[in-house]
Amino acid sequence: MKKENNQGCRKLIPVDPSDKNSEGWICGQYYDALKKVILCDECSKKNKSKLGKKNRAAGVRFELRVRKDLESKGWNVFKNTNNVDLSDYTVDKEGEDKLGKYDFCSPGKLIPAKHKFRGVGIPMSIGTGFPDFIAISEKWHLIKSLKSLENSIPKGLKVVFGIEVKSNGSLTKEERAKCKWMLENNIFSKILIARKGKKRGEIEYIDFDKNKK
Repeated sequence: MKKENNQGCRKLIPVDPSDKNSEGWICGQYYDALKKVILCDECSKKNKSKLGKKNRAAGVRFELRVRKDLESKGWNVFKNTNNVDLSDYTVDKEGEDKLGKYDFCSPGKLIPAKHKFRGVGIPMSIGTGFPDFIAISEKWHLIKSLKSLENSIPKGLKVVFGIEVKSNGSLTKEERAKCKWMLENNIFSKILIARKGKKRGEIEYIDFDKNKK
């Protein structure tokens, strides 16, 4: 069974490209046998590009929501324009990152985030740092998910937080290594991961645990 899809150019995609008479798939149609929509190479690239733009736009909107949420709670929030250079960061063939050296805080340094090229004649945009924001607040205890920090931070003390915005709350191995390095080198007192909560419109702030692997 074939279902029409609003994607695809409806071009015939031969199963065997070397045989012009062979049967094939129609670009943009759903096939029950394969349980997916078949797209030609050209349409697949366009679809990935559109999806990437859509995801980036959604990420920017969520960043803005996080900033407004923190500012509404009395936090001073600044866009971070620095990044961490982990020149010794390597990944072996099995995909396992070699983080043993980071226990001694020897590698790594703060560097300005790279500016982004936006096209000829358009000024380059300021680079996106890691983490996304620097936030200062003595009202951090007003955020429900940070209540557990009251045991380690006196209430009323101004604290410098790093805020990394991830809608799903998941960090890559390299991002975890950067967070660990910044905490061990006292760049931030705490690093919080801002993610979407279970309820619609809810934002959760998770304290990054440098000891968690």
